[in-house]
Amino acid sequence: MQSIQSVKYWAKTSDTSAAKSIRRLWYSCQQLEMPCIPVFTQCLLLLHNFITTFFTSLTRRIYWTPLFKSQIRGGKHLYLYSGMPQILGKPTIQVGQNCRWSGISTVSARWGSKTPRFIVGDNVDIGWQSNIAVGQDIILEDNVRMAGKAFLAGYPGHPINPTDRANGLPELDSQIGNIHLKQNVWLGTGVTVLGGVTIGRNSIIGAGSVVTKSLPDNVIAAGNPAKVIRHLTTQECNEHERAPTTNHLAEQGSLL
Repeated sequence: MQSIQSVKYWAKTSDTSAAKSIRRLWYSCQQLEMPCIPVFTQCLLLLHNFITTFFTSLTRRIYWTPLFKSQIRGGKHLYLYSGMPQILGKPTIQVGQNCRWSGISTVSARWGSKTPRFIVGDNVDIGWQSNIAVGQDIILEDNVRMAGKAFLAGYPGHPINPTDRANGLPELDSQIGNIHLKQNVWLGTGVTVLGGVTIGRNSIIGAGSVVTKSLPDNVIAAGNPAKVIRHLTTQECNEHERAPTTNHLAEQGSLL
């Protein structure tokens, strides 16, 4: 090994003609690249996209979805993408119809709760890297949208007392809280919702917000802590309540 390192050092630093020739050859090899022939590369890209889409759809249908549905109740026409969500603990998970759920997400249940429940309505989207921490009950009504990296914090994971926390004791029952997102709620990217919070129908929460208190129907809220910015107009509410009639994402992504 030492002799190999010595040769490499000599080739990099020596002023001899042999070492210079080796360096020139090495640099030339590093700069080699395949020529881009548009017709060929476009065909290659089409083939690549077909193969990856086909096998992604195949594994979703015959592997990830059946495995995940064996751990939940319901889930008719469930569309998983990017794998299978991770379930930690033993929550009861009830899923409605025509939901879309990123496989890069986690549902965890507080181990000290008797029957932690995660209830999902129809036509709900749960985005990538979302984290649902179920203290007791978390309910998402129909047409809820959760963008990526949303966090529903039904329990904190640690007690307030520093000595108990250092000793690895769990949080107290008084620290957990239910979370309820009513119909048509939309959480932007990176929104955190704390336990004990209910967000009213049609309300929209801006990206990066932390919702510490319940919010009424038909508002746009943002900030840390989240505060109402304005109320939705009647026209906006009517448009917001129109639910899609078909599962467009499933139709577009399916090859089987």
